[in-house]
Amino acid sequence: MSTETQIDEDKIDEAALALMYLTLHDHCRVWKQIDWDVTNRLHEKGLIGDPVGKAKSVILTDDGLKHAERLFEKLFTK
Repeated sequence: MSTETQIDEDKIDEAALALMYLTLHDHCRVWKQIDWDVTNRLHEKGLIGDPVGKAKSVILTDDGLKHAERLFEKLFTK
């Protein structure tokens, strides 16, 4: 990656949230196998519950669930 390349963290967060949607279980839980910086940003944006802890999954907020589904459809469906 070039030193002039700027990373758009919002796009990374959107892609991560869409990928989390693939692991949706128990209506609102998703596996949190995503980079800590990303999960912290998603928590700060109010899209997931607090990712800190021993649990291997995290709860999507109502807003997070809606965003995740919309982003999944936008990014990964035909």
